[in-house]
Amino acid sequence: MSIRNLKPLFRPQSIAVVGASTKPKSIGWVVMRNLLQEEFAGPVMPVTPDHPSVAGVLAYPDVACLPQAPDLALICTPPETVPGILDTLGQRGTRAACIMTHGLHRAVTPDGVSVIERTLAVARTHDMRILGSGSMGILVPGIGLNASFAHRGARPGKLAFVSQSGALCTAVLDWARPREIGFSHFIHLGDTDGVDFGDVLDYLGSDPSTRAILLYIETIQQRRNFMSAARAAARNKPILAIKAGRSMEGARAAASHTGVLAGSDLVFDAAMRRAGMLRVRDIDEIFGAVETLARSRPIKGRRLAILTNGGGIGVLAADDLAERNGELAVLPDEVIAKLDEVLPPNWSRGNPVDIAGDADGERYVKALMILTECKAVDAVLVMHAPSAISDPTEAATAVIRSSKDRPRANIMTCWVGNEAVAHARHMFSGAGIPAYDTPRAAIQAFMHLIEYRRNQTLLMEVPASAPLDFVPDTARARALIDNALAHGGGTLNEPEAKAVLEAYGIPAVETHVAETPADAGRIAATMSGRIALKILSPDILHKSDVGGVVLNLTGAAEVEKAAQDMLDRVVQFYPGARITGFTVQTMARRAGAQELIVGVATDPVFGPVIMFGQGGIAVEVIADRAMALPPLNTTLAYELISRTRVSRLLEGYRGRPPADREAIARTLVHLSQLVVDFPEIVELDLNPLFADSKGVLALDAHISVAPAKPGTEHLAIRPYPKELEEVFALPDGQKALLRPIRPEDEPNHHVFISKLTPEDIRFRFFGLVHELPHSEMARLTQIDYDREMAFVAEIAVAEGRETVGVVRTVTDPDNEKAEFAIVVRSDIKGTGLGKRLLVKMIDYCRSRGTRAIAGQVLKDNPRMLAFVQHLGFVPTRTVDGDILEVELDLRHPAQTAPDPDPGGP
Repeated sequence: MSIRNLKPLFRPQSIAVVGASTKPKSIGWVVMRNLLQEEFAGPVMPVTPDHPSVAGVLAYPDVACLPQAPDLALICTPPETVPGILDTLGQRGTRAACIMTHGLHRAVTPDGVSVIERTLAVARTHDMRILGSGSMGILVPGIGLNASFAHRGARPGKLAFVSQSGALCTAVLDWARPREIGFSHFIHLGDTDGVDFGDVLDYLGSDPSTRAILLYIETIQQRRNFMSAARAAARNKPILAIKAGRSMEGARAAASHTGVLAGSDLVFDAAMRRAGMLRVRDIDEIFGAVETLARSRPIKGRRLAILTNGGGIGVLAADDLAERNGELAVLPDEVIAKLDEVLPPNWSRGNPVDIAGDADGERYVKALMILTECKAVDAVLVMHAPSAISDPTEAATAVIRSSKDRPRANIMTCWVGNEAVAHARHMFSGAGIPAYDTPRAAIQAFMHLIEYRRNQTLLMEVPASAPLDFVPDTARARALIDNALAHGGGTLNEPEAKAVLEAYGIPAVETHVAETPADAGRIAATMSGRIALKILSPDILHKSDVGGVVLNLTGAAEVEKAAQDMLDRVVQFYPGARITGFTVQTMARRAGAQELIVGVATDPVFGPVIMFGQGGIAVEVIADRAMALPPLNTTLAYELISRTRVSRLLEGYRGRPPADREAIARTLVHLSQLVVDFPEIVELDLNPLFADSKGVLALDAHISVAPAKPGTEHLAIRPYPKELEEVFALPDGQKALLRPIRPEDEPNHHVFISKLTPEDIRFRFFGLVHELPHSEMARLTQIDYDREMAFVAEIAVAEGRETVGVVRTVTDPDNEKAEFAIVVRSDIKGTGLGKRLLVKMIDYCRSRGTRAIAGQVLKDNPRMLAFVQHLGFVPTRTVDGDILEVELDLRHPAQTAPDPDPGGP
């Protein structure tokens, strides 16, 4: 998580090419040619002992002879020479290098250390950033930089392309130039030894020359860095990604249904969705998608109207829409009536709106005006097929004119054909209207808008309140898990697994353990109703496959006999299995209940993932499942449910009442909390989990555990840090809870700001702010705890709890400096709360190794200036004449005076 020294890597003022060559088609020759052809403005210094000059430029025999330390060094020499060259460059003051040489991971130094390890050690010593090894290089066309051995350059543009594949880089360059697609940056990461996706996303996310970021991903090295950087950048601009390796090879051999079903591709989808990114499948799609997002207006719904002069192409578009689970808008009767007035009698009188093959521009405009004004339509796809009695250019001109009169309408076009419609498509492109060649491409683009809007909504979602009063029995769960680690070989038996679930508020059927058939009979005698009997063995997961499950038993004798028969049968068919006994449980009578599967698997890249889908014995065959990264809240749980086919069955059908979705979502949230609390859990299955209108009930459960370090580093997204909560006593005896902010604090935040005085608002926001929109308030309350922190102070009131103060910081990716802001409600000032909030934040930043904490204070706010100076802040500079920047060095112990808060904020 660092952008340190990335500026000399991506915007260098001077470059050295170490290993420059005069040999045609060698890397050193191609790099020099590319640098000189693009007319890079800074000095280019070839380094080679073999030639006095390269490409007409004076060469230097070694790095030590360079007249100045280059900002960027391009290294094209053999692997074993790289560490020594980097060391010399570092001593000269170079802070960025692109290692174009391959084979550093295989080469070994004379003292037996791998070359890549030595290279990275040298880079750390000199605080040098490394791109590569094995990188094709960097292109920044806007500054004339082609520091690569690509076969051709790139046009200037607003797209950044970042890839782990050199071959794909050259293919994209070849693909983009004839299509006049330009780039702000074109970066090949190579082996990602020094700079990875997270670092580049941090840099490009705040780069003003970059409008959108395109990624080609093969592997992710640092999951939390990647997710934090992606979530931060995606708030500012679209990020689109292609992921290589979409097959199931990423799913390791697993001991549970969840482990088998949790393919790496589904997990990557879940990560992209949670990061607010858009995933695409190929190069055509990625550039089509970015143009769609750039040209289209934000879409508010998913209802599409199709306006066409040809019934066939309209039907093709409707079919593609249905295939992708899109929604064809239903036109109200009054809209049909309006269209009747302006269209010929033979129009389709429905959606798609077929206005006949002889339609001219005027007919298009009249129909388009009605559709764009219809509240039941969120977007319109206008289509045209060439005919002898219609002019595609005239129709396009009319549509362009009409779209200018409706700046808020979302209009897309598809002029089908080639030569006859090429000019019309060019006109749409010039007018900033999305244009597509085929119905399938147009529908794909529309669904990109839907998916991107959904992912951005999830990124900025303010979730409904989860049951905050839920307090799991962590001690009970800890004892069961520790016992399994110590004696159970890492697997909890079914009763133990259900006990863990019950400790986290997930109901399960009554289950007992019997060691022998006779014990099973005695236990059954104490139970009422029908009995389910299952074999208990750490070696048998799918019990029904070996005759290890018998249902609908009654009475002790029947249960005992069934247990003996089961034992004989299992021993015969699975002689090597360890049999530890039987489980005897009450038969769950839930007629009409839907069988679900809920589980946890551990992905090798993103860590724990939660799965939800349709359960039962055919779960692998049905394969109806969706994945999500923990931690989950209620909103994210509902979204996870909605991405499965079984979610439609949960709505109720043929007289069956809807299932209790709230109970299902609560189960997912509680399961997420279990994963957060216990990094030892590597696999978990609830299959089946019965769900109906009465709630949920787990019938079977499996949990596998393994030793793990305490904490939350196993998660790709840092969860709510509950350990930072504390209670602060106000002078009047009232208790204030100081805690990290949560997304569900948005309503209280609106109330909090509404109760600030105009002076409080001016001092905090440097201007008059009456209210903040949802998007900004969501940004303030839904934070990435890895990058930001905000502590709120809340007190109990008759209506619940009320926010009375907040302090927040945003830390730069290098963890060098945190920018703080603080505000306390006027009627609470002078109580010491402001001081405690800021000291709490200072202590937090210091514990994270942050170098300094800084803030800005209006000069006419003497109270705040006195307050922060009392805590050790010192003025550093004046901004815009009336704002003073203050800073506290956190590298030294706190030395604040013991005096009380002198008024405070």
